[in-house]
Amino acid sequence: MKKILLMGNPNVGKSALFVRLTGVNVIASNYPGSTVEFTKGYVKIDGVRYEVIDVPGTYTLQPTCIAEEVAVKMIEEGDIIINVVDSTNLERNLNLTFQLIQLRKPMILVCNFWDEIKHKGISIDDKTLSESLDLPVIPTTAVVGEGIVSLIDAIRKVKISSFTFKKEEQWKKMGEVIEKVQKLSHRHHSFVDIITEISIKPITGIPIAFIILFLSFTLIRYIGEGCIAFVTDPFFEILLKPLLMKLSMLLGSNGFFHDIIIGTLVNGELDFLQSFGLLTTGLYVPLSVVLPYIVAFYLILGLLEDIGYLPRLGVLLDRMMHVVGLHGMSFIPMLLGLGCNVSGALACRTLESRKERFVSATLMAVAIPCWAQIAMIIGLIGKYGASGLFIVFGTLLFIWIVLGIILKKSIKGDSPEMFAEMPPYRLPYVSVILKKIRMRLVSFIKEALPFVFLGVVIVNILYSLGVIEFIGNVTAPVIQRLFGLPKETVGALIIGFLRKDVAVGMLANPQLGLSFKQLIVAAVVLTVYFPCVGTFSVLVRELGAIDMLKSAAIMIITALITGTALNLILTFAFSLS
Repeated sequence: MKKILLMGNPNVGKSALFVRLTGVNVIASNYPGSTVEFTKGYVKIDGVRYEVIDVPGTYTLQPTCIAEEVAVKMIEEGDIIINVVDSTNLERNLNLTFQLIQLRKPMILVCNFWDEIKHKGISIDDKTLSESLDLPVIPTTAVVGEGIVSLIDAIRKVKISSFTFKKEEQWKKMGEVIEKVQKLSHRHHSFVDIITEISIKPITGIPIAFIILFLSFTLIRYIGEGCIAFVTDPFFEILLKPLLMKLSMLLGSNGFFHDIIIGTLVNGELDFLQSFGLLTTGLYVPLSVVLPYIVAFYLILGLLEDIGYLPRLGVLLDRMMHVVGLHGMSFIPMLLGLGCNVSGALACRTLESRKERFVSATLMAVAIPCWAQIAMIIGLIGKYGASGLFIVFGTLLFIWIVLGIILKKSIKGDSPEMFAEMPPYRLPYVSVILKKIRMRLVSFIKEALPFVFLGVVIVNILYSLGVIEFIGNVTAPVIQRLFGLPKETVGALIIGFLRKDVAVGMLANPQLGLSFKQLIVAAVVLTVYFPCVGTFSVLVRELGAIDMLKSAAIMIITALITGTALNLILTFAFSLS
């Protein structure tokens, strides 16, 4: 089977072209011997099946980071190279094109964002460019599929370019080609140009960033709450609850199997949040409480990604991130971590140095709760008013800053400065965003449901065997004396390693009888003390076993200090009120 490599600079639309060629059923893999991820899929042309690989973005074949090293290594495995360039920045992109031509492999040049050049006063003669480089040149607008049919036809007739030049003459030759094929005309400053400028300057960009983030999280909240109120809750309460009550009667209303499948009835009634059975809490938490917020989060994130705002947000936050020894683009793993800590952990691999990856991953695992957990915290503590939520998230922000400063000063290594590519603002395409949401939701359901079910089974078995009570007695000095919590909350801490959102939901059990103060302490400790198993497994792979042990030790120490301090402070504060 022949391999087609999609190669180009970052932010040239390779991923959109990849989806157009292969569809959404793709395989994500780590390149052997590295933590750099790539995706591959398949396309059939005239009955012949090709493997299509979306190679990590690179500016040059003289690598400057791990991702570029992997991109160069992958060239050896490819049979055909499709070099994707940004038509609005042709001269800069041709540097890689000229280097690829020298490899003497069958190659096609794809000029993406063809629809944008006319808005920028740019005219490119694609036929003359093809003749100059002796390559098929295909203009495309990948997000809408324009030019894909021509690209498929070009793959059928692909060849090796006969264009030759001396290495020391590359830039001169590039200049000659650009002069022949590209014409620029005067263009007045557009509204988009004005928005681009004011959104990157600190004096105007920072207020804009706060407004966008405030609106984003407000939309996430209202979309999530709306889905719960009008879609998921009615489904569970009106359609599913009567069926489960009948099943409960068939199982005998108590007993081991009843507790596993249905859970414990509360005052003779089924409570989806408190019953803690496979078909009650096991389904309700991930699908009714969490999934609506996840859908809303990835919808807003997809819009910000496709519009081109996230890199600008990274630039604006660069100075703030320097406080903890990171650069602005380290904010992206933090933001992705809000959706799912696993995604945030994977995004840490884009950072250049070991120190950056360690600090960023540790801060995210300690102080950034995923949206599933946030949703549960809001439902658990929000009913007492905004003050409790302010204490929880304010404490996490304080931990993030203080721990970040400590790690900055104590962890050896460099934190290189940020060099970020600024893609132009573009109108988002609904179909592309919906595809990304679908892929992320399938990933969430595959990851969440098994661990939720496993957690429900384990906690019920541990309760029935008295293991939870035994561990609670052993850890009582910490749980009771330091954190001020009943020893029974150890069950939630154990399940937190499987699913943090389910663990927070366990705190609502009336049998625990947690006060407002205890709920705040428990929610913070659950967030800080250790990542869920999915995040943990990714971090072991990304950081290595030794660094993960160091990170885990930092998490446990931070949880002990934070839980104890918060308990003392709140006890004193509530005694005065």
